[in-house]
Amino acid sequence: MKAVLFDIDGTLLSEVPLIQLFLPWVYSELEKKLGVTKDEARNIFLYEITNRWNTYEWHDWNFFFKLFGVNLRYENLLNEYSHKLHVYPDTVPTLEWLKDSGYILGVVTSGPEYQRLKLKLTGLEGYFDVVVTREDVKTVKPDPRMFLYALEGLDAEPREAAFVGDSLYQDIYGAKNVGMTSIWINRDGEEGYHFPDYEIKTLHELRKILEGLR
Repeated sequence: MKAVLFDIDGTLLSEVPLIQLFLPWVYSELEKKLGVTKDEARNIFLYEITNRWNTYEWHDWNFFFKLFGVNLRYENLLNEYSHKLHVYPDTVPTLEWLKDSGYILGVVTSGPEYQRLKLKLTGLEGYFDVVVTREDVKTVKPDPRMFLYALEGLDAEPREAAFVGDSLYQDIYGAKNVGMTSIWINRDGEEGYHFPDYEIKTLHELRKILEGLR
């Protein structure tokens, strides 16, 4: 085992505080634009999101802003409210240990290019040897091309790599499908159906798993 790859959102950091900041403004704009109540505006916006779950567009806030004619860019929100991105407390110590232990590290995200900005703004960018977004491969997880593209960049075979992510469908199914070791970060204690190779509640648990795989 020489490479460890990660998802971003829900794995290394959370964008939920930022989302909670801008969504009320979006609902207010739609309330005025569509001539509906704020609750109706909320339902309309969230319907469009859930109706596109796990599609290429679903991963991009800018797609939905443009769809409804809302004058926002997610890159601008990230730059202005970067303090609203919450890096989990176990992220940096884990990445430090992995680098000190000689692992090569990568990120595979279904999000657009602004995912790189998230890593830069949170100080995580420098830990990774490869970062792959949907733009690099023109597809999203669990498409095998996402994982294989990252592995090629790390000069690693699937059997030499582990993938850590919070989505059973995108991350775990995708990683297993190409022959990587799958590690599900289950921060919320959801039922996992014994599908991942390993299940952890915190990134600190990676050390024991990886030491057993070396």
